Amino acid sequence: MKFICLGYLDESMWQDFSDEEAMQLMEKCFAYDDVLRRGGHFIGGEALASAGQAVTLRKNNGKLKITDGPFSETKEVLGGILLLEARNMQQAIELMSAHPGVGVGPFEIRPADEQIERLIAARQSS
Repeated sequence: MKFICLGYLDESMWQDFSDEEAMQLMEKCFAYDDVLRRGGHFIGGEALASAGQAVTLRKNNGKLKITDGPFSETKEVLGGILLLEARNMQQAIELMSAHPGVGVGPFEIRPADEQIERLIAARQSS
């Protein structure tokens, strides 16, 4: 099964890290990503730029509204995503609970929608 792991963080805390502290944390995260990769669990991932650089699109009564910033104002913002392969949710929890990023902020683990994935695969093959 494919899982999407959404990592959240408090950007003000991240900004308080020294360059050395930030690099040490990133190296720990990269090392654990390598563990996941060797186990066949790491499908991919992306770090996101600051939420301050986000733009949110909404349609209301057929008109597009563009606002600066993330979808909602919260202390913790989406910092990145990790695509994970696991047998089930329990294994996904076990794998992600050891990820160093969990020490910086919460991770939301959500199964990929297999029905939608099949529709996408069918479109790509035609």
